[in-house]
Amino acid sequence: MKLPRRKFLHLAAGAAALSGVARFAFAQAYPSRPVRWIVGYAAGGGNDIAARLMGQWLTERLGQQFVIENRPGANSNIGTEAVVRAPPDGYTLLLVSAANAINAALYDNLNFNFIRDIAPVAGLMRVPSAMMVHPSVPAKTVPEFIAYAKANPGKINMGSGGVGSPSHVFGELFRMMADVSMVHVPYRGIAPALTDLIAGQLQVYFGALTSSIEYIKAGRLRALAVTTAKRSAALPDLPTVGEFLPGYEASQWYGVGVPKNTPVEIVDKLNNEIDAGLADSKIKARLADLGGTPLTGPAANFGALIADETEKWGKVVKSVGIKAD
Repeated sequence: MKLPRRKFLHLAAGAAALSGVARFAFAQAYPSRPVRWIVGYAAGGGNDIAARLMGQWLTERLGQQFVIENRPGANSNIGTEAVVRAPPDGYTLLLVSAANAINAALYDNLNFNFIRDIAPVAGLMRVPSAMMVHPSVPAKTVPEFIAYAKANPGKINMGSGGVGSPSHVFGELFRMMADVSMVHVPYRGIAPALTDLIAGQLQVYFGALTSSIEYIKAGRLRALAVTTAKRSAALPDLPTVGEFLPGYEASQWYGVGVPKNTPVEIVDKLNNEIDAGLADSKIKARLADLGGTPLTGPAANFGALIADETEKWGKVVKSVGIKAD
């Protein structure tokens, strides 16, 4: 039977409306079971801290457990690929960080394209890194460190959490802009790098405040500057690297992603709940303790940040010639 055009259009519009109602109802019921939140690093680091802080909030707000699942390896690529391959139903989240932006240029044979395969949901926080030295280093300012490095080429060991990690590329950007020679010493994670810096085996390290601020406050490490464009409220007297090297900016940031094609209604619901958490006084105070600032706004804003950071760090990785192990 051939339907008249007017009746066909009416039925089609009705079907579309029903589909929209079904999607809305699905989002309203979400989540109806526990949600996995995959973190591509071991427990205890900044990524893990950010996920657990917001995971507790979402658990309380949405009435289902947001279970943090640590899947370390390959600079977070193992955990990322697990989310890429997961069903796009909102029940598998990814803790997104600056490492994901760096990895796009660092690895030649990834089984995914991060920007294409992971949909942004929301930012969580931006965290300054600090340029830290062992107290034995005779430099109390960035200009003094640059002068010391130029007088001792190749004798300064710069630690990092691994080849291509944020601490590595932040240091390489400094080395390029300051035109100094430093020996890169990669570690398998942040904790061993900090341990050797405190012990004096390393001279300098560019590390997130979430992991190092207590050592700085205790005087076990000397911070020369923060890496962000603005000073940190956690250490307001500490200058920025950019005050001495105009244009220098580097920061760790954390957010949430999901597999592509996850229903937009679920993305929006998660975004709204996360932004509500970031406005909560207790969470804001906890972020401040960690040296972080909330990273709020719609999913599109977080997606733009990811794209900008991917382009920026891609240029550094290629300029320095960094290759993944």
